[in-house]
Amino acid sequence: MDSSQFFGISSIAYILAMVTYIAYLVFRNSTVGLVATTITTVGFVAQTLAFFMRGKEFYDLAQLGSILRAIPLTNLYESLVFFVWCIILGYLLIEWKYKNRSFGAFITPIAGMVLAFIDISGMDKNIHPLIPALQSNWLLAHVTMSFLAYAAFAISFATAVMFLAVSSEDEKSWPYITWTVTLGVFIAVLVAMGIDFLVFKVGAHSTESLVKSHLFKASFRNGAMPVALFSYLALAGFIFAVWKYGKVLKRIIESFEISQDMLDELVYKSIAVGFPVFTLGGLIFGAIWADQAWGKYWSWDPKETWSLITWFVYAFFLHARFLKGWRGNKIAAVSVLGFVSTIFTYLGVNLLLSGLHSYGGG
Repeated sequence: MDSSQFFGISSIAYILAMVTYIAYLVFRNSTVGLVATTITTVGFVAQTLAFFMRGKEFYDLAQLGSILRAIPLTNLYESLVFFVWCIILGYLLIEWKYKNRSFGAFITPIAGMVLAFIDISGMDKNIHPLIPALQSNWLLAHVTMSFLAYAAFAISFATAVMFLAVSSEDEKSWPYITWTVTLGVFIAVLVAMGIDFLVFKVGAHSTESLVKSHLFKASFRNGAMPVALFSYLALAGFIFAVWKYGKVLKRIIESFEISQDMLDELVYKSIAVGFPVFTLGGLIFGAIWADQAWGKYWSWDPKETWSLITWFVYAFFLHARFLKGWRGNKIAAVSVLGFVSTIFTYLGVNLLLSGLHSYGGG
């Protein structure tokens, strides 16, 4: 068996786990919950094996002379797969720590859909030789630690949105508007990008082709005015629907027996773990690698600049919590803002801006 078969097993496992976790929430049966955790663990182990097998395949093909340079994190496909692995690892740790399986109904669908999306989008899965700038032992430390931090920030974002949902009462209050609009836009953008991938098979194109010719061209940037207008109207209508019926989602989350204190603690602890990892791996190790690859530690490349912006947002989060005593809605809103910056650092810079990190795209 090769790595692709194990990735397939993990995709199926996460989808089955999603169904089982939902069944667990419906029937509140501990046996069903245990089965869901077991399936998720099997998927995680299969994905871990697949990742190491792909690294071995990469090493054999590239002949780089160092196993540290054969880490399979050099394109969009590999980075998405590793991001899913980090998310599942974070969830399993949360389940073990808090003995609460309710989060599984939120996490496993993300994992299953991302891996299934890779298969149906036409995304390039082939192993390609490293370009000279990536042929460094710092690749392992910089990239893996950055993605571990991204996964921690993603968990903080999800729990922050859930916190704002369960803590807000008035439909006109800023916490309620914040979480409903954020959730509405987030889902709409994912749907629009999914339509692009399905219609244009953009995963098989270069980053430049994706942005200039395909990104949102099936919806918001469509050449046909009626289609573009309908897309914006649909976006506004969807956000309004999320705002209007947000209290239904709030009651669903509350039924999962997830307290506000638990959510607030998860928001903080996720960032408390992710921030130092991002500082060391994303900024410091990245600067050392940049000096070796390009001759200077910092060049104000768009990726570097947005990484610094993201660092300042999360630094402000910790400052506000420890020194200002912020809790609840205000600190959750900062977490949401931080993840928006993280997403732009991870994908937006690669897709919309040119720079020394442009090889990290499609």
